[in-house]
Amino acid sequence: MKTYRFCVLLVMMIFASNFSNLAQADDNYSSTIEVFKKSQAVQPFLKNAYGYAVFPIIGKAGFGIGGAYGKGQVYQEGKVTGTASVVKLSVGWQAGGQVLSEIIFFKDKRAYDEFTSGEFAFDAQASAVAITAGVQAQAGTKGASAGASAGPATGAQAETSYKKGMAVFVHAKGGLMYEATIGGQKFSFEPKK
Repeated sequence: MKTYRFCVLLVMMIFASNFSNLAQADDNYSSTIEVFKKSQAVQPFLKNAYGYAVFPIIGKAGFGIGGAYGKGQVYQEGKVTGTASVVKLSVGWQAGGQVLSEIIFFKDKRAYDEFTSGEFAFDAQASAVAITAGVQAQAGTKGASAGASAGPATGAQAETSYKKGMAVFVHAKGGLMYEATIGGQKFSFEPKK
């Protein structure tokens, strides 16, 4: 049974990584930021945040054991300060695959420094605000924002605020994923040279 789960995890991680890399070529950071700008819930964060991290494509897949992977850029005052990658492992009831975009806002220098310290991890307790109808994503951080949304077109947005200096929003791009899982996200950061 352990061998089976390991094989499923390996296949899912390869799928998520390859799908993310293929899709990355077709997307860029500016267009992803524009999608998030259309959400009324996101607009105040874009105007007032100390910085943010943008992940245009995160590929996610699972069957019992799941994983997700994506690459992004980190910004401070509108300028790229480095690149980041995200890896998520989850365990629990799940089936399917999904592609999403994610943006993480940093309220102040302390939150930005915490994220860019090298290895940063979100725990499994909080969730991201979804800006697309019917989508929920477990992202969490030892303080990420939580909530839900009916989508930007309806004008109905969840009340959102920073939690421990960070707020997270996701936008579903495609796929379907059923899940009741426990997992967290781990980020790595490499400063711009």
